[in-house]
Amino acid sequence: MQTYAFPGNIEEDILQISAQQIPYMRTAWFSSLMKENEKMLLQLIGCTEGRVMFFTGSGTGAMDAVVSNYAKALGKAFVIDGGSFGHRWSQLCDYYELEHETMVVPFAHDIDYDELDRRVAESKPKVFLCQHHETSSGQLFDLKHISSICKNYGVSLVVDVISSFLSDELSMDELGIDVAITSTQKGLNLPPGAALVFLSKSALGVDFCHNNYYFDFQDNLKNLERGQTPFSPATTLFMQVHERLERNLRIGIENIIANTRRKALYFRAKCQENAWQIPAECPSNAITGFFVNRNADIMFTELQKKGIFIMPSGTPGFFRVSHMGIQDETELDELVEAIKEIEAR
Repeated sequence: MQTYAFPGNIEEDILQISAQQIPYMRTAWFSSLMKENEKMLLQLIGCTEGRVMFFTGSGTGAMDAVVSNYAKALGKAFVIDGGSFGHRWSQLCDYYELEHETMVVPFAHDIDYDELDRRVAESKPKVFLCQHHETSSGQLFDLKHISSICKNYGVSLVVDVISSFLSDELSMDELGIDVAITSTQKGLNLPPGAALVFLSKSALGVDFCHNNYYFDFQDNLKNLERGQTPFSPATTLFMQVHERLERNLRIGIENIIANTRRKALYFRAKCQENAWQIPAECPSNAITGFFVNRNADIMFTELQKKGIFIMPSGTPGFFRVSHMGIQDETELDELVEAIKEIEAR
């Protein structure tokens, strides 16, 4: 099987970590492993004095935790709705009855930053909720510009970096990000099941709300001091995280991003050769989102029959290919040929 979804193909020896007998987690050994995980993650995301909370759950669980604990504590939110994942911030604000203003960004378009500046000035929010990369379209937003606006108006910046972490340049300290979230199945290219919430030094000083029993920040931070989670963790998944992080630090963040970018540019050149339109105005290295020309209605299922997985979407004819995980130019060529064959039917 060759998958260009999230996660991509994973190294066999990392997969085998989850196939062993599961060690007990309430031990000094597991606490040490989790403390090392936190230290390595903070290094990779450029957050020198922050903390990382580990949740057994999906990225949406991390978003839920941030809104219910952090955003709700600060007050009015400003949301960038640039696609299905950005819209989720608005849905969470609705659910927790948090006052918010939403700026809708058209599919695969960049933000109008002049308009954003004007609207934030008028709205006077306390917290800003956005994606770095809107995974539903492939559009990468300009965090430097967003950060500058937030700093100008004293707004706390919260960013979903689930699909940009380890694929696009990112430093919480340099960008002034107060809270960032990611999950295991994208940049870390591991099985789904764990979400991570990064809190900067300034975010740690907030008097968090307590609207969520499982995701309560105060309880999780208290347990983090002993290298544990309040409730049963996905033990072997966090063991896989440890192995992945050690490898990433040996490879180097610059090399990881450069390799992902190389694969993305190679595939995009093939899209251009075949007249497959890439709508994102500023695409992330993480994925290539593109429109096929014919037979979109059977593309996904016919590729499955060939043992190939790409990501469909709610937009007709639009598909996404991840550039994370094990893939090389030969495999990307094979993917291109498979798509062309289905188009030609």
